[in-house]
Amino acid sequence: MTAGIKLRVLNFHGIGTPGRPLDPGEGDYWISADRFRSVLDRIADHPQRDCLSLTFDDGNLSDLSIAAPELERRGLGARFFVLTGRIGRSGSLGRGDIGSLIDGGMCIGSHGVAHRDWAGVSHGELQEELNQSKAVLEDICGEPVRSAAIPFGRYNAGVLAALRAAGYKEAYSSDGGVMDTTAFVRPRTSIRRDTTDEKVDRILAGHLAPARLLRRTVAMSVKRWF
Repeated sequence: MTAGIKLRVLNFHGIGTPGRPLDPGEGDYWISADRFRSVLDRIADHPQRDCLSLTFDDGNLSDLSIAAPELERRGLGARFFVLTGRIGRSGSLGRGDIGSLIDGGMCIGSHGVAHRDWAGVSHGELQEELNQSKAVLEDICGEPVRSAAIPFGRYNAGVLAALRAAGYKEAYSSDGGVMDTTAFVRPRTSIRRDTTDEKVDRILAGHLAPARLLRRTVAMSVKRWF
């Protein structure tokens, strides 16, 4: 197989003040609007910005109200992974909001229906998460939805097989490191509330300590086969 382009993928969640009650631990992944702008500036000014990719999980309203305008100002694009069970709820994107992101040149993918651990649900429940969310988003987008982001980054061989069977061509994980554009599993690194500028720079450079790189490689291999 021919090797693809190597990208570093930075993932974001909520920005600014949450418009809904957060799940336990979710607040660690929300960042202030000022911090978001600061990270975007580092991305936009990076000498290898063409090798950087951005994603957003959960379908928070801040995707449209804060992220999209800031991305547009810097000439950046992104992929937004939406939880369809939250569409139209307070603090989350509505159908029209998703349409606005598409009109702005952004891409839409699935994050499932209810933010469940796909590696821990039954086969029938997993199919519902993958197929129902895909159908809802395709109805909104008017085109095939081919990418999905795995909730909590937890997956196994069964989850990957189900994603392929449902028609997804890309599965975005939380494994960190560098992404090959020909690969089905596409690792990302999330920007958290406590992520420092130094760590952002390491992510942008694609640097992983040897020990962490080894752990990541082993973990991804195990999840693919079991």
